[in-house]
Amino acid sequence: MQQLLAIAIDLVAITVLTLGIYFPRHRRRDLVAAYIGVNVGVVAVSMVLGSAAIGAGLGLGLFGVLSIIRLRSREIEQHEVAYYFASLALGLIAGLGSSLGWVAAALMGLVIAAMFLGDHPRLLHRYRQQTVVLDRAVSDASELHAALEDLLGGRVHRADVKRLDLVNDTTAVDVRYEIARTGERRRRDARHDVASDAADRAPFAEVRS
Repeated sequence: MQQLLAIAIDLVAITVLTLGIYFPRHRRRDLVAAYIGVNVGVVAVSMVLGSAAIGAGLGLGLFGVLSIIRLRSREIEQHEVAYYFASLALGLIAGLGSSLGWVAAALMGLVIAAMFLGDHPRLLHRYRQQTVVLDRAVSDASELHAALEDLLGGRVHRADVKRLDLVNDTTAVDVRYEIARTGERRRRDARHDVASDAADRAPFAEVRS
């Protein structure tokens, strides 16, 4: 009876995790099937292992083996890897921790709460990471930061040059930046417009002189 209750709680938990949190935020259908399949498979295997004398140790070994599997058919993002770990954890808790009763249910709720908060759209929502290719070769760090901030409209915290091509005159950069607030963006745009107008008027001023 306890195992049936653990299975029911696990099915509710994985449904909330995949269809209630992951899919509404990321809209990737194939990984929903992957998360559910991994979770249910781990529950089934861990319950079989849990019925044996060496079940706990073997279950932890199963978690270690599954955790290092990489899907080579298509690249997945780090937050999607986190959902894989959560699916594995829910399955192992339900399969091996059915004797814990409501403690297991509380642990499963803790995993879901951690994913809900850790992947919440409002958490550090102005911070971004992006690979940018500039149409000119920039070797000076200060000039590179200024060009990226002007292009991205935010504050660059880190810029790692991946490729500096002096032949084709391009720069590939991995950028970690923070999107400016609305007021800051408007002031930045105003300063940029003033500078552009001054640069446009400069040649005519020289002609008149």
